[in-house]
Amino acid sequence: FFFFLLPFKMAARPQVTVHSSAGDAAGTAVLPAVFKAPIRPDVVQFVHANMAKNKRQAYAVYVMTGHETPAESWGTGRAVARIPRVPGGGTSRSGQGAFGNMCRGGRMFAPTKIWRKWHRKINLNQRRFATVSALAASALPALVMARGHRISEVPEVPCVVDDSMESISKTKDAVSLLKQIGAYEDVERCIETKKLRAGKGKLRNRRHVQRRGPLVVYSKNDGVFQGFRNIPGVDVCPVSALNLLQLAPGGHVGRFVVFSQSAFSQLDGIYGTFRKQSTAKKNYTLPQPTMRNADITRIINSDEVQAVVRQKRTGSTRSTQKKNPLTNLNALLKLNPHAKTMKRQAILYQEARKAAKAKAIADKRK
Repeated sequence: FFFFLLPFKMAARPQVTVHSSAGDAAGTAVLPAVFKAPIRPDVVQFVHANMAKNKRQAYAVYVMTGHETPAESWGTGRAVARIPRVPGGGTSRSGQGAFGNMCRGGRMFAPTKIWRKWHRKINLNQRRFATVSALAASALPALVMARGHRISEVPEVPCVVDDSMESISKTKDAVSLLKQIGAYEDVERCIETKKLRAGKGKLRNRRHVQRRGPLVVYSKNDGVFQGFRNIPGVDVCPVSALNLLQLAPGGHVGRFVVFSQSAFSQLDGIYGTFRKQSTAKKNYTLPQPTMRNADITRIINSDEVQAVVRQKRTGSTRSTQKKNPLTNLNALLKLNPHAKTMKRQAILYQEARKAAKAKAIADKRK
């Protein structure tokens, strides 16, 4: 399911099977060019990490915490630390240290403030690049399965269903559709993974966590939102507002996406192609891949490349270990054969000096 960007103008566009609500093939649709965009997990992870910060709410400790007492230091000369102390008497609290982060009942170090930089601005082109990368990754079964989705029963990825899906308003009909196209196995995986959240979130209306399942993308809401929204793990999104947080949850590409036929056909207009600009985004075309053909082995082994590369070198030359002539006598003698005579003369000279010194000391003692 990986397609290369062909440089020929008349190249045939790959076709994708459109399934009916009964799971049968109901026609074909042209694969939008966005599914051939370069997949950049590094860009997706960076944009996702910054986008996820934009829903945060400010928090801080009370500004007067730890300072709600008129404590003053006792100064020097009383054999106690100069930390401010609680005034008064008749209670154990009087005389206790206050204010400091090392004191019981004192403030924290560097109290948190609500004017922290909570949100992040992300370049528009980076956001668009991440979105098209996540869409392109959703068309590769290997990446979808690597993310944990169970799609062994799905006949084809990307999964496209005819427009009857957009008029489903009952959850039981939505479940039946997912079973017919083989996508309900992924929903069952989400149901099995539901568990209690670790941490304080249990007390804050976030008691449970579970894995993400299929993402249903539609063009017109004729009841599809109400029909699919209550199925565990299933997210619903209009094609005009595709969000990276839904296309790549956790910053990991490869979300299993179920498109309606109308939504699938609008992708070329929303994101454009490699030659035609988008009609929904001003002056935007798809990012060009760095390589037109990513099959490196095929490129290296091609006749054109092999004709200009040098022949493989045969045989091998053994390199000897480099010796230090200052510490290795044999290496020194190769460079200076006279060094052996010089060393011997130096030894004899030293021995003669020692003998003369010993003789002189002996003569003095007589």
